[in-house]
Amino acid sequence: MGFAINRVGVIFGALSAVLGALALATATQSPALADAPSAAPQMVDDFRLPDQNYLGRQLYRLGDAKAVVIITYASGDKAIRAEAKSYMDLKAAYAAPGVEFMMLASKIGETRPTVIADAKAAGIDMPILFDYQQIIGESLGVTRAAEVIVIDPRTWTVAYRGAVVGKGGEAWARQAIEGLVAGRKVSMAANAPRGAVIAFPERAKAASFAKISYAKTIAPIIQAKCTGCHQPGGIGPMPLNNYEQIKGFSPMIREVLRTNRMPPYMADQTVGHFQDDDRLSPDQIKTLVHWVEAGAPRGAGEDPLAKIKFQAPEWPLGKPDVIVEIPAAKIPASGVMEYQRPVVKNVMTEGRWMKATTFRVTDRQVVHHILTGVVEGEATEGRTASEAEWGASLGGYGPGRGSNLQPENTGVWVPPSGGIAFQNHYTPYGRETVEKTQMGVYFYPKGQEPKYVLRTFGIFDFTIAIPPGEQFHPEVASVELPKDAILYGLTPHAHHRGGSASVSIRYPDGREEMLLALPRYDFSWQYEYFLKEPLLAPAGSKVITRWTYDNSARNPANPDPKRLVNWGEQSSEEMLATYFHYRWVDETVADQRPEYDKMLQANLILGVMDDNIDGKLTPPELRGQMGDMLKKYFAMIDTDKDGGIDNKEFTAAQKLMPRRQRPNNNPAAPPPVATGTPAAAQ
Repeated sequence: MGFAINRVGVIFGALSAVLGALALATATQSPALADAPSAAPQMVDDFRLPDQNYLGRQLYRLGDAKAVVIITYASGDKAIRAEAKSYMDLKAAYAAPGVEFMMLASKIGETRPTVIADAKAAGIDMPILFDYQQIIGESLGVTRAAEVIVIDPRTWTVAYRGAVVGKGGEAWARQAIEGLVAGRKVSMAANAPRGAVIAFPERAKAASFAKISYAKTIAPIIQAKCTGCHQPGGIGPMPLNNYEQIKGFSPMIREVLRTNRMPPYMADQTVGHFQDDDRLSPDQIKTLVHWVEAGAPRGAGEDPLAKIKFQAPEWPLGKPDVIVEIPAAKIPASGVMEYQRPVVKNVMTEGRWMKATTFRVTDRQVVHHILTGVVEGEATEGRTASEAEWGASLGGYGPGRGSNLQPENTGVWVPPSGGIAFQNHYTPYGRETVEKTQMGVYFYPKGQEPKYVLRTFGIFDFTIAIPPGEQFHPEVASVELPKDAILYGLTPHAHHRGGSASVSIRYPDGREEMLLALPRYDFSWQYEYFLKEPLLAPAGSKVITRWTYDNSARNPANPDPKRLVNWGEQSSEEMLATYFHYRWVDETVADQRPEYDKMLQANLILGVMDDNIDGKLTPPELRGQMGDMLKKYFAMIDTDKDGGIDNKEFTAAQKLMPRRQRPNNNPAAPPPVATGTPAAAQ
């Protein structure tokens, strides 16, 4: 996980920011000399930050670039406005030769609407990275806006930093870039930038970082945010249960915080508020990073973690009311294993309202996911069932997530007969193993029942086509709500090429509100994001999910950057699947409205294909099998001859099309919607 990423460690630490600021403040204005050696080129550690479009940008993924240019940014800065054309001229001249350009927004209080408008007015078109906690700007020694930092990716050192050009027109930044593009070693003298000062309040406290108390400050943060996974029996790869362990892993702690890998709660801090939010607060992030940079001092006081006997609980939600044994599966050491769809006997003797499920997995490395659904009929030995046969779902298991809790006063009805079906995806990892998963089910007490039926709907785009080599390939899909609904939560899902994801709601009046933004999607950590306050979505609102996919060689998890990638079950293929958890406003347990779900399902295909979300399908938007059919009969379906197929025309055309049956082993069409999680999430 990158033990060697932190190259500067304690030596660079908090002191470097102060020294860097002093060096820049006293830098001469004389022209820099290309290729002039310097005593100690500044190292640049890895980081990942979201840009103005909520796309995660990681520095060390740019290792194949000839040079990386970072320009410090502050909205409204006069120097930025004056030099904007110079920045864009450099980008135009050197982007094709393999130079990456981005800006770093470290000023406190920057917002995306302000930055986007300001950059547009200045004529700036490049990624602008938001340094929310200022820890990246601190470590780079940033003091002012309009500073050009040219980085050599071969060594991750600074080749030049300062103004883009001298007062006499000296092309300092261009000289550095040209040298790196030519493959030369470049180390040029620093020159002071001309932008306004950017305040870094933590710098004034640098001397106190060595006095941060491990016992009173650091240990409580680790206990609250880390030990749940990093303990014996937990899903973390190593324990963090005492000072010695934390000290030993302190460089890694700094690195995973700078690259936003831990805690693995991917939601951007500026969008939405969620229940069970596992993120570190901004102050906690800064405190941990500064403590590590100060040398991770032990300080005074007993180690509070050493007094605790850490052990992950057998069942995180307590003893289940019912334990369901999933049939054991023998997983080979290599190859591709088809989905397993066993059906086990429903052990229920009476119907009950379920409020939670959780899963005990014996070998987490081999289990990609598990989904569940109640099915009718006798669960005979060896029976399998496709997702199209499922009724209510009992939740599922995915990387980083093992429990499913219903929102307050909502539930899922589990009947007393039939069977429980599973969709199990196992991934061989080099060692033959046998997986014996158990599912624990928790019910509402007898005599108590929830008021509302929790439902889940999946937006699935089976038409995705991700070109080879593309780093930020966009895809979008949506669905219109036919009736008033209350939205509870969101669950995005993709595979190894999933790059970023967002979910918005567009109200009938055209106003759009972003509910969730994941600048970095991670296949290894698939969370459910339940809103802190449920949201009323009026009929006619559209739930919109936008994704980017990284099918480039810069994606270390990419199975093959040279192939066109479409929808598919296996992890080497790809998916666009975003679930939303909801209830209908006028539906209760006593008065259920399953017909609303059928109306919602009927809206899906048009929403998936309508890439510009204008309510009409035009020929360029038509892809896949359904798209080919619509293209063939487009003139006939477009009855008003306006060049687009609207919902009314599409509905009429559907009635004339032959009904398609979904094969048991092919998730090429969405399954019926049921109370609980739909089954097409792979």
